[in-house]
Amino acid sequence: MEAGESLGFLPGDLNQKINPYLRPLYDAMEAVISPTAVRKLEENGSIEVAPLAYMRGRSLQNAVVLLDEAQNTTKEQMLMFLTRIGENASAVITGDESQVDLPRGRQSGLSHALSILRDINGIGIIRFHSRDVVRGRIVQKIIDAYASDCAPRGMNG
Repeated sequence: MEAGESLGFLPGDLNQKINPYLRPLYDAMEAVISPTAVRKLEENGSIEVAPLAYMRGRSLQNAVVLLDEAQNTTKEQMLMFLTRIGENASAVITGDESQVDLPRGRQSGLSHALSILRDINGIGIIRFHSRDVVRGRIVQKIIDAYASDCAPRGMNG
């Protein structure tokens, strides 16, 4: 999901257009293993990085599947993703409900899934807080400031 801009304005083919959106995933992988190792894993099919739209019709068996930035999925996209999970597969879904870029009035698929799946055996939900931020102490303070500013206020506030 673009944050206000459109992929159409980017030059190049589809891979060139989506690369900026996939870059954070590659950055995370390359923080753990070398870029050369990442390329080798992609070439031999051990890992695949693909846009959510490319999951339709697939069944992911014997895999660990990561859906990143899930706060920007619609309910329909989240359902489609969750129903791709095949035998011996696990899904890890990450997202920040405070950073939804969907059009106003559109419910996040992540928020919806959290509300309806929380009591299903076999599904775990972990919520992180500012103290869990690893980017830097200043980011922790920024998150706390925004949380305080967005906290529900009384009738006078």
